[in-house]
Amino acid sequence: MRLLFFGSGAFGLPTLQSLCDQHEVVEVISQPDKPAGRKRVVTPTPIAQWALEQGYTVPRVENVNTPAFVEQIKTYNADASVVIAFGQKLGPELIDAMGKLAVNLHASLLPKYRGAAPINWAMIDNEPVTGVSVIALAQRMDAGVVYATASTPIDSNETAGELHDRLSELGPAVIGQVLEQLAEDALDPIEQDESLATKARKFTKADGTVSFDQPAELVRARIHGLTPWPGCRVRWIKADGEDKGLLTLKRVMDEPRATTNAVGTLDDQLRVRCCECAVRLLEIQAPGGKTMSAEDFARGQGLAAGDRLEPLS
Repeated sequence: MRLLFFGSGAFGLPTLQSLCDQHEVVEVISQPDKPAGRKRVVTPTPIAQWALEQGYTVPRVENVNTPAFVEQIKTYNADASVVIAFGQKLGPELIDAMGKLAVNLHASLLPKYRGAAPINWAMIDNEPVTGVSVIALAQRMDAGVVYATASTPIDSNETAGELHDRLSELGPAVIGQVLEQLAEDALDPIEQDESLATKARKFTKADGTVSFDQPAELVRARIHGLTPWPGCRVRWIKADGEDKGLLTLKRVMDEPRATTNAVGTLDDQLRVRCCECAVRLLEIQAPGGKTMSAEDFARGQGLAAGDRLEPLS
């Protein structure tokens, strides 16, 4: 089958690699190169980088909906197109030029968590299960008919970054299933139930903090859901009131029993009291430093019982 692939983020890599093995991917379209890293070196997207290494020309355009680019897409004579983490809204004229079927792989079990950050919000909401959905492209965000889904439990020990990688590995099978159904003229689309739709808005840096005046399982879910982006930062206050600056909490474990100290305060086992139960600190990062185990950080930097962790205002 002749396919076009539109993608930018690493979430689409497993699917793109699988499609190149099993079909004729005639072109890969991505976003323009952008500055990345501390040195702000202009860098292709993860999809563009991989595709360039495979010999694709990889058109990287600011606006794929221009008439000139729509005409270029028509020249590929694609049977179908797959869109994953691309980063631009595709207009109806472009979609019409993308073949008999144009589908998107979305990282939630739709209609829940439509939007830019479905993995993070599913985790922050302490959902037990999430997954991916293959949907038709539509003019309303993530509202197209659903062709296939795959689900997986959310592990309480994993971060949003780790869940992102696991969910990306579900893509090849469900996309392959839908393309096989297309070839057999056996597609069975299901309309989304609008009454069940929820939104997963994009995060800003200001979202990256946590308050301990909530149950421990929700504190843990928020910390993990904010990792690696935008990160979960708190202010470290010593027992004597000294402000030690910011810490980024990377991984914690919720404890079944509450500690005897005040909410937000550490005990001698690096547990932080929540309004219900406590969380044990497992991994921490100081500004400009590397991620460390909480025990190593405490020994080296003096994090101790009686210290407080406060949310950023």
